[in-house]
Amino acid sequence: MPELALLILAAVALLMGKHAVADFYLQTPYQYLNKGTYGHPGGLIHAGIHVALTPLVYLVLVPGSLLIAGAIALGEFLLHYHIDWLKEQVVKRNGLTAGDPGFWHLLGTDQLIHGLTYLAIVAALIAMTP
Repeated sequence: MPELALLILAAVALLMGKHAVADFYLQTPYQYLNKGTYGHPGGLIHAGIHVALTPLVYLVLVPGSLLIAGAIALGEFLLHYHIDWLKEQVVKRNGLTAGDPGFWHLLGTDQLIHGLTYLAIVAALIAMTP
């Protein structure tokens, strides 16, 4: 398998693992109970954890400039925060709970969009690879 293909697969796998850790192992009730309140520290902390873990993935795989790393981090922070906030808005406005199919549809959509964000990060890294 070509080296670039291995790099892409490794980056996607590591970002997926990072996402699982940040969303399901490190996320506290303070974070997930407050993500629907715009600007609340709980949601900001949650998005910050994602951003803090991502460089461990791409700086190891594709060392680059700190400016590029910063731009990716800012983009991921803004996207992750707003994806989570929007999901919580829809959940709250519709009174959805884990017992409702709509809750799970939203959770699945949320996770899909986060995954697509990681593909965009990997695409950006590939575009910057000489």
